[in-house]
Amino acid sequence: MKTALKLRKGFTLIELIVVIGILAVLLAITLIAINPARQFSQANNTKRSSDVNAVLNAVGQYAADNKGNLTALGITATASAIADTSVAICDDLVPRYLAALPVDPLTNNGTAVTNCGAAYGTNYNISQSATDNRITVTAPAAELGATISVTR
Repeated sequence: MKTALKLRKGFTLIELIVVIGILAVLLAITLIAINPARQFSQANNTKRSSDVNAVLNAVGQYAADNKGNLTALGITATASAIADTSVAICDDLVPRYLAALPVDPLTNNGTAVTNCGAAYGTNYNISQSATDNRITVTAPAAELGATISVTR
């Protein structure tokens, strides 16, 4: 009679294993649905798109102030890197048209260029069409197979 009145305390090993298994499946489903790596890549691409537009807007403002003359910027028909060793537009655009020259999120820890006298690279390209003088700024390091390019 005493054993029939004995209350069961705690969980059995089987119950604990089942609960842990269910939690593991739910966690796996959640991680697959959220996919943090994809979220980071999408965030980086959003920043790249914003940066490309900012550079293109600054070049447009520079062109407006200089009656459409962009020869001082050194932009050619061949897509060239925006860097101190290629198309060095930093001195012409910063700080008058841009507070800082934006860089790719994976370049220089995403820290924008404020000192144009030091060596820098943005991991963005710029070119000018030979036929209609349109400016194109691209982000060649775009992730997830995206193409980030803006022409004006």
